[in-house]
Amino acid sequence: MKLRAALLLGLCLAAGTARAGMFDDEEARNAIANLRVQVEANQKAAEERLARLETQAQDRAIDISRQIDELKQDLARLRGQIEVQGHQIETLDRRQKDLYVDLDARLRKLEASAKAQEKPAVAPADPVAEGKAYEAALNEFKLNHYQASIAAFQGFLAAYPNSQQLSSAQYWIGNAYYALRDYKMAIAAQQKLLATWPDSAKAPDAMLNIASCQAELGQTRMARETLQALMKKYPGTPAAEEGKKRLAGRR
Repeated sequence: MKLRAALLLGLCLAAGTARAGMFDDEEARNAIANLRVQVEANQKAAEERLARLETQAQDRAIDISRQIDELKQDLARLRGQIEVQGHQIETLDRRQKDLYVDLDARLRKLEASAKAQEKPAVAPADPVAEGKAYEAALNEFKLNHYQASIAAFQGFLAAYPNSQQLSSAQYWIGNAYYALRDYKMAIAAQQKLLATWPDSAKAPDAMLNIASCQAELGQTRMARETLQALMKKYPGTPAAEEGKKRLAGRR
């Protein structure tokens, strides 16, 4: 009986051990299966990521290729525009040179024509007639016929352009305007004398007359400056002495 009981106990223990070994193998197989699933999932994810990267790389390559083609087209257009502009510049340059040549030729023709049409020298004036014309104009001034005097002296200037009395005639024209109280015209007439005949004996008197006109127009400062310029430019003349007296009186 004891032997039988011992055998039964041994069989039970062996069966339990076998059953435990079977459980360990099953867990290992499950762990391996789970690991295989994870590996396959990771491999699939890596393959999908690699595929996306390859697709992006292809898209970028296509975009870069497209940009390169566009740049090549722009460069070709620019080269074409440069060639067209270069041709236009050459054309304009030729036209400009032709224009210069034409203008030079026309100018030469005009100069030749002007020389051919030059008037002969004016014949010497009759000194007797010239003197009478000057005296007649001056007499009109003395008679207070100022408009007639202006017209007569202007006629004298036109008729005797080489006369020694031109500056004097211009001076009396200015004086006649002053007598008519047309001070602006008087200033213009005397300024013409100073510009045309600055060394004339009548130039100091003309400046004094200008100062008088400016004073009549209320241009006190300008009148004073004119008198100062008169004393500086024509010192020692009767007109300068008169200007000095006027300045002293103004002070």
